[in-house]
Amino acid sequence: MLDIKYIRANLQATQSRLKLRGPDFSGSLEKVIEDDASRRASLQESDTLKNRKKTLSGQVGNLKREGKDADELMEEVRKINAEIKLLDNSVRDMDGEIRRQLLNIPNLPDATVPEGKDESQNQVLRHWGEKPQFSFKPKSHVELGERSGLLDLKRAAKISGARFAVFKGEGARLLRGLVNFMLDVQTTENGYQEIYPPALVNEECLIGTGQLPKFADDLFKLGDDPYYLIPTAEVPLTNLHRDE
Repeated sequence: MLDIKYIRANLQATQSRLKLRGPDFSGSLEKVIEDDASRRASLQESDTLKNRKKTLSGQVGNLKREGKDADELMEEVRKINAEIKLLDNSVRDMDGEIRRQLLNIPNLPDATVPEGKDESQNQVLRHWGEKPQFSFKPKSHVELGERSGLLDLKRAAKISGARFAVFKGEGARLLRGLVNFMLDVQTTENGYQEIYPPALVNEECLIGTGQLPKFADDLFKLGDDPYYLIPTAEVPLTNLHRDE
């Protein structure tokens, strides 16, 4: 989430860099700046009234110690208390609204990211290895997998939908083997620690990794319970040390 202080100090630069992402966020930026200004004005007014209240309360105490009438000042203090309460409630509401707006403004693209309208303008930074050359037209992994009985796309479509796959027999064993191979190499040779996190997380975790609020409609939520099914292990792993 972008810092509102950064947006205030760098509004034009923020607008320019967000244009690289495609949608026009200028209206969102202007709105959050406007709401932030209102919030800070209310906060300043509340602080001014609190200082005034402190001064009046001291005067009320002095009058009472002197046996004098303090009703007029006490009435003013009561009015100030009511105004402070309204202002503080307004600031609290605006805090929530500003946070909601900021969560819907994406992060800025890195300065090194080239500008482009679509994926056709992506730049290849490097190649690794040699691309194999064949004297024939190679078949896709899908066709080979189906012919070999490793994949079953038709039944996957029946039980789930398009673009899903059922791995069968040696295909399932291969998939499991690849997972184990990756975990074993990374944890025994490259210094990583294996973690088996919960599959359900709270809302703050998904806000922290950017899935909420943007992808709220694409996530699986447990009815009225405040838990979501994780899309990847990235979510709980990223939040393991949140706020520590």
